[in-house]
Amino acid sequence: MAPVTDTLQRPMRDLRISVTDRCNFRCTYCMPKEVFGPGYRFVPRDQLLSFEEIVSLVRVFAERGVSKVRLTGGEPLLRKDVEKLVGMISAVGGIEDLTLTTNGSLLARRAAALAAAGLNRVTVSLDALDDTTFKAMNDVGFPVAAVLEAIDTAAEAGLGPVKVNCVVKRGANEHAVADLATHFRGSGHIVRFIEYMDVGSTNGWRLDEVVPAAEIIDAIDAIHPLEPLPANYPGEVASRFRYRDGQGEIGVIASVTKPFCGSCTRARVSAEGVLYTCLFASTGTSLRDVIRAGGDVGGAVDAVWKRRDDRYSEIRSSHTRSPVPVEMSYIGG
Repeated sequence: MAPVTDTLQRPMRDLRISVTDRCNFRCTYCMPKEVFGPGYRFVPRDQLLSFEEIVSLVRVFAERGVSKVRLTGGEPLLRKDVEKLVGMISAVGGIEDLTLTTNGSLLARRAAALAAAGLNRVTVSLDALDDTTFKAMNDVGFPVAAVLEAIDTAAEAGLGPVKVNCVVKRGANEHAVADLATHFRGSGHIVRFIEYMDVGSTNGWRLDEVVPAAEIIDAIDAIHPLEPLPANYPGEVASRFRYRDGQGEIGVIASVTKPFCGSCTRARVSAEGVLYTCLFASTGTSLRDVIRAGGDVGGAVDAVWKRRDDRYSEIRSSHTRSPVPVEMSYIGG
């Protein structure tokens, strides 16, 4: 079928599917424990999309031009038998790149099985190399060494090069930027530094806590000289830089200071099957309800995408902000 485009002529190319809204970390910028505590009500298991329902959606999106699928959460490795889901999605025609974003806590023991099932790559979150900072940010006392072990194990299993995501928040971990760049320089892995974003309504986001991407690049360039690289593909969200001595590359995702809405090709589906057309959305369309009613899922997707006009990061202000935006843990980053 012909590619489906939105009101700004943006096609669908990437699909992010959350397989659970649960996580075993309580990162302060995503799932602060003051909100996501023992009494927090997560999505009931019977309301989650089944693996079969997820795969049926992947087929629908693949027919409309999606070639990249990323499994997210919450923490996707908390979903039981997610390796089975990986195998099912990898068999869908048209899907060229199947990846997964994880905090790394459960990755070491499952990397080989994920690779065998057909996963191509993983992205691992790591916000600092020193335990004091990292444990304060994940807020459950999880150690850096275990995440580094998971990254090594994933690479050995064939899930590399691993992308390492670091959310940079002023007053929390901006000092960790140079250490992370130095540690992974020459390793083949790619660190991507992400500006702290105003996703959701529970993380207490403030603009003065954003460390601009330009500042991040300057800090690394002062130690290891950098030069810009072209995008790998249209719509790539990370701006790429290589070390001038050839020891690899880094990326920065500048959603706040240099928005890239104009080239956004991402659709997001929550763990209970709600389609969102923007990371900063407040409302979505339930595809699960359409599936379970035996309705026209493809028609529903087309209708949503054709009227899509999201460009929140380009017009970010108190006047454009939704009063109740969806949480990042609900639809993935």
